[in-house]
Amino acid sequence: MHLTALLLAAAFAGRADTKPRRPHLPPAAAFTVKRATGPIRVDGALDDPGWQGTAEIPIEWEWTPGDNTRPPVASVCRLSFDASSLYVGCRGFDPHPEEIRARYFSRDDIERLVRDDHFLILLDPFNDQRRAFQFRVSALGGQAEALLSTAEGFEDWSWDAIWASRGRIDSLGYTVEVGIPFKSLRFPRTEQVQTWGVILERSWPRGIRHRMQSAPHDRNNTCTLCEANKVTGFQGIAPGRNLELDPAVTASRTDRREDLPGGALGHGKVDPSVGVDFRWGITPNLTLNATGNPDFSQVEADVAQLDVNTRFALFFPEKRPFFLEGADLFTTPIQAVFTRTVADPDAGLKLSGKVGKSSASAFGVFAARDAITNLLFPANQGSSGASLAQEAYSTVGRFRRDLGSSSHFGGLYTGRFGEGYSNQVAGVDLFQQLDRSTTIRAQYLRSLTDYPDSTAQAAGQPTGSFQGGGFSANLTRNSANWFVDLALLDMGARFRADLGFVPRVDLRSVGATLARVLRRERGWFTEIFVGPEYIRSWDHGGTLTDESLGAFLHYSGPAQSAGFLKLSHERTRFSGTLFDLNAAAFSYSLQPSSLAVLGVSGRIGQAIDFTNVRRSNQVSISPSARLSLGRGLGLDLSHSFERLSHAGDKVFSADLFQAKLIYNFDVRTFVRGIVQYRSVSRNQAKYTLPVGSFDEGLFGQFLFSYKVNPQTVVFAGYAENQAGTDSFDLTRSDRTFFVKLGYAWRP
Repeated sequence: MHLTALLLAAAFAGRADTKPRRPHLPPAAAFTVKRATGPIRVDGALDDPGWQGTAEIPIEWEWTPGDNTRPPVASVCRLSFDASSLYVGCRGFDPHPEEIRARYFSRDDIERLVRDDHFLILLDPFNDQRRAFQFRVSALGGQAEALLSTAEGFEDWSWDAIWASRGRIDSLGYTVEVGIPFKSLRFPRTEQVQTWGVILERSWPRGIRHRMQSAPHDRNNTCTLCEANKVTGFQGIAPGRNLELDPAVTASRTDRREDLPGGALGHGKVDPSVGVDFRWGITPNLTLNATGNPDFSQVEADVAQLDVNTRFALFFPEKRPFFLEGADLFTTPIQAVFTRTVADPDAGLKLSGKVGKSSASAFGVFAARDAITNLLFPANQGSSGASLAQEAYSTVGRFRRDLGSSSHFGGLYTGRFGEGYSNQVAGVDLFQQLDRSTTIRAQYLRSLTDYPDSTAQAAGQPTGSFQGGGFSANLTRNSANWFVDLALLDMGARFRADLGFVPRVDLRSVGATLARVLRRERGWFTEIFVGPEYIRSWDHGGTLTDESLGAFLHYSGPAQSAGFLKLSHERTRFSGTLFDLNAAAFSYSLQPSSLAVLGVSGRIGQAIDFTNVRRSNQVSISPSARLSLGRGLGLDLSHSFERLSHAGDKVFSADLFQAKLIYNFDVRTFVRGIVQYRSVSRNQAKYTLPVGSFDEGLFGQFLFSYKVNPQTVVFAGYAENQAGTDSFDLTRSDRTFFVKLGYAWRP
């Protein structure tokens, strides 16, 4: 409590010496775009005849760290179009062009892109201020794109589009040129003149990352697209047939050692496969996706996580293209849709889009057949899982109706069925924008579940058909100077969302977060969030299960530094005992130069030893480094260390080391190697149950990638796993060779 008071006192006493806003902040300027009078070739030079006389849009508002102040560097963009594409050309002037941060990186490597000089293009073709297409292009022409949904605050970086970009650096700065085919966008089909919402932004990262855009930004307004420039003059354009056929040929061979460590490494058979993805824009608002014998292999290895002394299932993000398209539509407060539960599908079908007058209603339906049935059994104190060797048929339906300028309500249904098994979830949700800074988000779901009797009995689950409910609500106010969040959650003990990720049920909780926000343009900080947080939870029998009171501090400052500190007192019930725990969590990162990003995070304090049911002391620390060595070579290093001790003696120590070395020849081609090493050492004398004293694992992967666009690709690679224990050294358990050839055909 004393720390909370001190932090809040400091916040109220602080004065941010920012440069004042430019007076009489106007609405975003409007512009008129004209059809190109000649050809435009996307080559990074704005000297084609088609650029003459085109609309010029200056980028003259710095919105961070400045609050609508004049930018430190000049930037200007031009817009034009022809019958097939939208063209954007931007010129970024720089007084010190030798300091421009520009490197080759693999497509959609957003973490590297945001630390380089780049331009951002936001397009709201329906001008409904709800959702937008986002395109980012670096000074060397590197690409990343996303779908932005303002109501959900959701940037879907998994979305892929086919578009062209080039960048050039010269003695005055750099130029980027972009060509976006209209068949990669959705917009109204009409002969009338169209007006689109457009925001153009330049990111200028130096000691501080300056972000400047073409429209002023009100920090009290959570609706980014409501402030967009209105660009009119689009006429005589159409999305076209918007057909895309993506055949792919894959082949892999996996060799396994059935008996470790002495068994022989068996030679697997080559497994060739031909699959196809199909996409059809039936109308500008309606899209059909289908897949047959899809390649759902992941050439990007999951980031490893330590799973020692945990009681709930770990979350790994979805990466498969078929499920990712339109993912924002299926995002709701309770995560009732998590498509990685569809583990081994052989076919899928999806229909999504907008219907009704003014396209005010959105819907999505997808279905898939899965060769196996993975189950997650949630509870208040922990979760467990099982896998049934039987088929499962999954269906998800989603409807959302827009209300007013930025609110909506919706409905959701999920169903999964197999032999002797079913799980269905249905419910409604609401997002209400009360004013520019305040929103309410709520959802109620009801589930109906029936497990096979043998599965239910083995997992301690109810037999026969049973029901459960889940409810979530948040009131959030996010203004220039304050952040407030009030949360309510009620998850019934028998609620199951088998197509989602809900690892904890039998839970009722309330929470509140209050933060004071301070900002300034320069000095020892540029932004600080500071305040208290409180959460209290019970089970449905009324027993207190969790309580946490803490104070936190978020910090941003010079050298693109960012820090977080949270001190908390927690009460956590486990196995019938309520433990009092004091701990500190922290993180800090900075970019001392354009060559390196350094970081560290961790937790120090008291924790529960879930295996031996006692309060212990925990130290976990994770340093990391991201190095850029020249234009194309990158090295990412991270190490996670965790130690649990009791009465001064070690219970266990765990290490996880990860390294990724990548060389980008250009924006299309790279080679990459990944190594992940994990080890756990246990003090057997401190365990109440028999455990091994040591185990370890090693994963390695090599990949060659040539990617013309998201679907026209060549992949070739090798991966292997090794395992070891206190009785034998690391021994290869399996290895895989794989290759993929994919092509995007767009008639």
